[in-house]
Amino acid sequence: MQVNSVPVPDVNVFDYIHNALSASFIFTFYFLMKREIHNWYSPRLNKNMEIAMYGHFGFSLLLLPTAAADYLEYERFQLISVLEPLINAGKVKVFSINSINSEAWLNNRMNPRHKAIRHQQFNAYVESEVVPFIRMHTSHDSPIITSGASLGALHAANMFFRRPDLFAGTIAMSGLYDLTSYTKGYFDEDVYFNSPCHYLPNLNDHNVLERLRSSGRIHIMTGSGDYEDPEGSRRLSGILAGKGINHHLDIWGGDMRHDWPTWRAMLPYVLEHKF
Repeated sequence: MQVNSVPVPDVNVFDYIHNALSASFIFTFYFLMKREIHNWYSPRLNKNMEIAMYGHFGFSLLLLPTAAADYLEYERFQLISVLEPLINAGKVKVFSINSINSEAWLNNRMNPRHKAIRHQQFNAYVESEVVPFIRMHTSHDSPIITSGASLGALHAANMFFRRPDLFAGTIAMSGLYDLTSYTKGYFDEDVYFNSPCHYLPNLNDHNVLERLRSSGRIHIMTGSGDYEDPEGSRRLSGILAGKGINHHLDIWGGDMRHDWPTWRAMLPYVLEHKF
């Protein structure tokens, strides 16, 4: 039996292993999700505020925490993990910020007027500090989409509806969009202008309306299971329709409750199929 020999290239085996390992390291490093934590002293909030940043490229997704949670909440509850394929693919770059909900509407010891003032200070922090930070780490023409769940959905939607010149759209999950749901009977001008169900019906600014109507990136999502309130989303949808503002109302089934498994399903779905 004749055996044909195959010429072996004159390669040092140690060089070969070194090159293979180097290539493997580069490949692995490239596909590891980039994660950075930043913080600075906010003059508008008079405190240090943190922000988590995930990814290299893509449009910007600004996450607003639920209830009294913090900037790492979405990571702790594995929502960042389910977004990782989209982040690594360069489709989206995620920014997750701290909340001041425990210093505003969720603080039962505060004077309600002071809560309203604190809410406005938070708006100023996002608009004047967070947005420039995002621009610095992306580009000036990269769209910023706001997103959040529960109370974070109210903040996310409100941020966009107030300032469509800064934000390009919103993905609001399982929210109530009437701020008086949280104010325990208190109402003033600041409550009105942070409650989409109050100010949107009376919005007549042509430039703002045209920006909202042309967005094409307004997604109002909710489940129908335990502790969800799909009527809150339907109410907002009706107001938007009445103003001629194009949007997507997505009501999921009775098995989708007001909890993290629902939001871990919703957000990657809408990002993958609607953006």
